[in-house]
Amino acid sequence: MTAIAVTIAGSDSGGGAGIQADLKTFSALGAYGASVLTALTAQNTRGVSAIHDVPPGFVRAQMDAVFSDLAVNAVKIGMLASPEVIEAVAGGLDAHGQASVVLDPVMIAASGDPLLKDEAVATLRDLLMPRALIVTPNLPEAARLTETGVADTRQAMQTQGEAILAMGARSVLVKGGHGGGAESADLFLDAEGPLWLTAPRHRTENTHGTGCTLSSAIAAGLARGRPLRDAVAEAKVYVTEAIRASDRLAIGHGHGPVHHFHAWWQD
Repeated sequence: MTAIAVTIAGSDSGGGAGIQADLKTFSALGAYGASVLTALTAQNTRGVSAIHDVPPGFVRAQMDAVFSDLAVNAVKIGMLASPEVIEAVAGGLDAHGQASVVLDPVMIAASGDPLLKDEAVATLRDLLMPRALIVTPNLPEAARLTETGVADTRQAMQTQGEAILAMGARSVLVKGGHGGGAESADLFLDAEGPLWLTAPRHRTENTHGTGCTLSSAIAAGLARGRPLRDAVAEAKVYVTEAIRASDRLAIGHGHGPVHHFHAWWQD
């Protein structure tokens, strides 16, 4: 059987994040990638200049087309800009019996541009988090979901992670990339308890698409049959190397992308 993963997310015209990053990650990690577009963005490494939402009915039509034909093993969900699109995605997941769902609650671009409307946050919490196998917020996103300040200690990260579990998610990965210190520490939390994943922090401006890449790497692992904890740990290793190799690329004049094909491209 061919491992198949689907990304339900927005398009990044600059190629570093969104469905472009997801499809690159799926390919790099041995999964066939399909896509459902939820929004079009006009963006590059410097920022987002415009967003065009895909109508909810067309989002659902894409889901019906893909899931009725492809034997999908895992789903990654990224940018969902409006409550109506979130409702359409939730209905499609139910209609097609999708359970291996990685929810990346994309709210703010690496450039600082907002990607999720305020009125959509509650809908995301109520409709999608209970349908997710794992939710992967970064520190600002975890703070917004839990309506608290940005965590600056491991205990605060765990408290927010536990609050997100209480919202219905089966597991959560609170990503510590926005923190400080010599190490980048992520917290995986499920019913079995906490698991800390750490890696040396690499200082670079080329971090565009990091969150999309990590969540799609988890989905690729799940699509290939990896247990969730293994998929998360392997995704952490992959994205760490993609960040470390990002300075080998020369893309744009702002926050460049991570290097999705660092193990294959020659200098």
